Amino acid sequence: MTQLENEQLLRFITAALAEDAGDGDHTSLSTIPQHAVGEAQLIIKEPGILAGVEEALAVFREVSDTLSVTTFKSDGDTVEVGDVVLTVKGSVHGILLSERLVLNIMQRMSGIATATHRIVGAIAGTATKVLDTRKTTPLLRFLEKKAVVLGGGVNHRFGLYDMMLIKDNHVDYAGGITNAIMRANEYRKNMDRPIAIEVEVRNMEEVAQVLSVGGVERIMLDNFSPEKLRKAVELINGRLVTEASGGITIANIRDYAAAGVDFISIGALTHSVKSLDMSLKAKVVD
Repeated sequence: MTQLENEQLLRFITAALAEDAGDGDHTSLSTIPQHAVGEAQLIIKEPGILAGVEEALAVFREVSDTLSVTTFKSDGDTVEVGDVVLTVKGSVHGILLSERLVLNIMQRMSGIATATHRIVGAIAGTATKVLDTRKTTPLLRFLEKKAVVLGGGVNHRFGLYDMMLIKDNHVDYAGGITNAIMRANEYRKNMDRPIAIEVEVRNMEEVAQVLSVGGVERIMLDNFSPEKLRKAVELINGRLVTEASGGITIANIRDYAAAGVDFISIGALTHSVKSLDMSLKAKVVD
């Protein structure tokens, strides 16, 4: 994790803890002595791919430097029901304050990693890679995109700033594909850093237009059938990086990969994924 990423994570943890705790965890304060010490285990309740361990450790550190954590599983590991990911010992108040944020992060990230792993597995043996999208939870994109990578996927652009993606609305507002591409290229001539241009197309006529105009690095073939996608890939013939999107699921993704496309982007990896079930349980010693 870079220094910038670490700072972003700490800002997120601080804000999330403040949102949850408010002026105090009054349940814990009223029922458990302030200096009570205890232990808890993070237990897996559903098989999948683990993600968010690094972030969980950061939460425990931020809550209290008296908390001692021992990990038994790492990010990217396959986990089964009953597996113990980690144990945490120390202040009971600290454990309880950490509990929900740790679980929220790890369940969400593990759900994304697990879904990505299944999708990637469905096209194993092909040259196609699975991409995420910007359809993420606001302010959690950095965690969700990390989870995609842990599941075997590849990150698309992180935001609006690190790639130009000329989509249908841009084309329509610009007055056509030619205008949009020409303006994008003129704009990037004055940028102080390299940036790629991708164009979304809706049919074979627009594919031909993009190839005729040139000046872009990638083409997104949106809502093409596998048969039309194959024809488009043959027409492009390696001149541009190809990406398929729209209506692609685990049930049909192999048909799309078989068309020879370089990437397949799937918004469902992050916008509607099911969290992986796990819990943090007190370990009571008689």
